[in-house]
Amino acid sequence: MNPSVDHNTASEAEKDTTFRLYDLKVEVVCPPGQRIMCGAKEGDYFTLEGEMLYLPPGQGISVYSLGAVLPLLAAKQRGTTKNDWMSTDAEVACPDPNCPSRLRIVRTGLRTFRHGDTTVVPLTPSPSAQSPSTQ
Repeated sequence: MNPSVDHNTASEAEKDTTFRLYDLKVEVVCPPGQRIMCGAKEGDYFTLEGEMLYLPPGQGISVYSLGAVLPLLAAKQRGTTKNDWMSTDAEVACPDPNCPSRLRIVRTGLRTFRHGDTTVVPLTPSPSAQSPSTQ
């Protein structure tokens, strides 16, 4: 037995199936006095909690603006190092080249999830689930 390995800690770590994601607020930023083409208004926003996107009652968002920011949201939800551009860059331009608005992504809180509550796929895949090249 290697005395530098704490077996109790290792077994506890194996039992922990949690992971953490940031909640996000995505808000519209409009330069004062400029014409906005995408239908957004300064202060419009939506939130993302886990996989659920919420808009305030009566508020919409352009499907094109949503399409521009959507690919970045899963990455923004995850922890990053301070040197990663995902940690520092927060604004996404409107996809309409004639619209000066931006969507600002802000991390608002941290939420903990359990693996088994989010998927039926086991953490350790069974041998039958492995591809032929890994068997």
